[in-house]
Amino acid sequence: MWAASPAFRRRLFLLRSLSPSPCAALPGNAACSSPSPSTSIRVNAMSASGPVYEADAEAVVRRITPPLDRARHKGQAGKIAVIGGCREYTGAPYFAAISALKVGADLSHVFCTRDAATVIKSYSPELIVHPILEESYSVSDGERESVSSRILTEVAKWMERFDCIVVGPGLGRDSFLLDCVSNIMRHARQANIPTVVDGDGLFLITNNLSLVEGNLLAILTPNVYEYKRLVQKVLNCEVNEENASEQLTALCQKIGGITIMRKGKADIISDGKTVTQVSTFGSPRRCGGQGDILSGSVAVFASWARHFLLTNEYPTEKSVNPMMLGCIAGSLLLRKAASHAFEKNKRSTVTTDIIEFLGKSLEDICPAGH
Repeated sequence: MWAASPAFRRRLFLLRSLSPSPCAALPGNAACSSPSPSTSIRVNAMSASGPVYEADAEAVVRRITPPLDRARHKGQAGKIAVIGGCREYTGAPYFAAISALKVGADLSHVFCTRDAATVIKSYSPELIVHPILEESYSVSDGERESVSSRILTEVAKWMERFDCIVVGPGLGRDSFLLDCVSNIMRHARQANIPTVVDGDGLFLITNNLSLVEGNLLAILTPNVYEYKRLVQKVLNCEVNEENASEQLTALCQKIGGITIMRKGKADIISDGKTVTQVSTFGSPRRCGGQGDILSGSVAVFASWARHFLLTNEYPTEKSVNPMMLGCIAGSLLLRKAASHAFEKNKRSTVTTDIIEFLGKSLEDICPAGH
C-alpha cells in the first residue's frame, strides 16, 4: 500500500548494495563465501516519517558474517571487551562476553572489579577476565585520583586490540566505578573503538550525554524503561508510541547521530538518518539476561560489518552505517535463538538456554561449511 505512493517512494531511503552472500543459494553445508557484485539486497529503511519497514535481516547476517578460512589466525574474527561486573552482578557480563564467543568472536575479555573476577572466571575458562575496576568502598578519598589513573592505564594497554567494547552489563551504579568507566569510554572514543552501551551504562550516559554525543561508533540498546528515561532527559517529553519512529529518529539526531536500538516487541533501529525494524518473533518468555546476549552479539556483528565495509571493493557500500547493520543482525540472531530455546524448554527457558542456540541460529542463516 505504502509502496504504491510515488511521494512516499521518493522519501524511502535504502541502505544500498548489501549484496546477498552466495551462501544463500548454496546447499545446507556450503560455506559463506565472497559476495557477488551482480545482485543486491535492499534493507528497507525510511527517513523521518511514515511506517517503519522491516529490515532484510537474514541478508544482512549473510553479507557481513566473515567466511571461515583455514588461513585465518586467532583474533581475525573479532576481539570483544565487556566493561562491567561488580559485587552484586556477575551474570550479566558473563552473558555478554560468552555470547560474543558463541556468535563467532575469537577472543572475549571482561574488565570487572576484583570481587567479581573470580566468580566470572569460574563460569567459563573461555573468557579473559581482568580484575581491574574498583568501587568506592575499596578506595580512600586520597587515593581516588591515582587509582582512577591506574585503572585507565591498565585498560588502555588493551584497548587498541579490541574491535568493539560493551559498556554496562553488571556495571552497577557506584559513583567511583562510573567515573572510571567514563574515562574508559572517552579513551575508546579517541581510539575509534565502537562502543555498545547497555544496562547501567545507559544510566551513566543518560546523566552524562557528552560521553556518546556525536560518536558515530556508539550504539545504545535501551529497554522500555531505559528508553523512557532517555526520551525524558534528551527530548524533555514522554514516549510517543504513535510516532515511535519519528521520535527515535529525533532522539538519535539530538545526541549527534548515534545509533539507538529501541528494544521491544519489534526492535526499532535508527541512526538519525534512517530507521528500520526487526520484528521476527522470538520467545514469549522474558527471562532476565537477554539484553546481555544482545549487547554481546551486536558488538560482534558491528565489528564484522565495520571491517567488511572498510575492506570491501565496492564503493557504493561505503555509505552504509555498520552500527545499524550490527544492530539488525544481533536482533535477528537473539530472536531466533530465543525461539529455539523456548521450543525446547517452554516456561523453564533461561538465558543460558538461549545462549546455547546462538550457534545453531547463525548456522541456519549462514552455514559455516567444513
